[in-house]
Amino acid sequence: MRLKEFVLLLAISFLISAGAVGQDKKPDDEVIRVDTQLVDVPFAVTNSAGAPLKGLKASNFIVYEDGKKQEIVDFATTTAPFEVALVLDTSGSARNDLLLIQRAARDFISSLRPGDRVAVIAFRTERTNNQAFATSEILTNLTDDRTRLSQAIDNVKTSNGTPYYDSMLQVAEKVFAQRPAGEFRGRRAMVALTDGVDSSSVADFKLVKESLNQVGLVSFFIQVDTQEFFEESLLGDCQSAIRFSSAQIRRYYQTINSKGKKMEKAVNFCQLGDFERLAISKRLYDIADEEMNDLAKGSGGKVFQVGDLSEARSAFRSVADEIGTKYSLGYYPSNEKKDGTYRTIKVETKGLPAGSVVRAREGYTAPRN
Repeated sequence: MRLKEFVLLLAISFLISAGAVGQDKKPDDEVIRVDTQLVDVPFAVTNSAGAPLKGLKASNFIVYEDGKKQEIVDFATTTAPFEVALVLDTSGSARNDLLLIQRAARDFISSLRPGDRVAVIAFRTERTNNQAFATSEILTNLTDDRTRLSQAIDNVKTSNGTPYYDSMLQVAEKVFAQRPAGEFRGRRAMVALTDGVDSSSVADFKLVKESLNQVGLVSFFIQVDTQEFFEESLLGDCQSAIRFSSAQIRRYYQTINSKGKKMEKAVNFCQLGDFERLAISKRLYDIADEEMNDLAKGSGGKVFQVGDLSEARSAFRSVADEIGTKYSLGYYPSNEKKDGTYRTIKVETKGLPAGSVVRAREGYTAPRN
């Protein structure tokens, strides 16, 4: 056999062997979860007295999705760092207490641990064509540079409206637009200082809830009670009173209509009598309570109520303590369907003292094809 023929046969034999090896490869050797999303579940554990339990391990927990046990493939202890989006509401009565807000925000950041990263979002007033409107602004993206964060707090301004929903949408779509680095998986939070009564957002609550749920944040709220201040300035002459925005009036009537009630709708604030103004105000604050508790409970977070901004510093310290006691786990769902359905999550403990309580993310919406 000539040399050229020998080389050719050798090459053909090699290709056939390579193909056979590829065919013999077992499914177990292949990557089978390339497009399956790891579900992150942040949670906290307390004993019967309400004190946080630390030093726990993955073996102390069982996670279920829609009642089916899942395999925990990722686990982070309370010492792992967090990424936090800090939202500061500087509208309404808060305009007179800007220094209190800035001081409380600085204390909160200094209470966090080395390695924790923070982004700052606040409201401000913009003017276009002699018209003023409130907008939400990211003053700094996620960073652990305390000097940069202090400068961002210095740049917090006041606003003539409350784009509360828009600010939370920014948190989900911009601050946490990128997938987290490994050490921050399941360890992202939003902390909002606000009364929760939106007046000027383009976004609505439904979109905000879906977006935050998709990102998997823990939501904490420091809820400032501004209702008395607002209602004192709401009554009397419509030209000098604090006014509802058209969005707030629409939101009120939408909730009334959803309950099957029919009533004549006012199209602007001056058409409202004092009784109706108070009814609208009460309903708007009730909506704020419902929405905050919905977001907090569903994400494993918490609402801290304060009477006024002078109590915000203490509440911020409590939030920092909460963040410092969070665990997180991750699992690949056994239900791999991408059908857009909502899946419930339940975390149970094992080998812990009786009376131990878990507060965890309650569910997520599966992606769609």
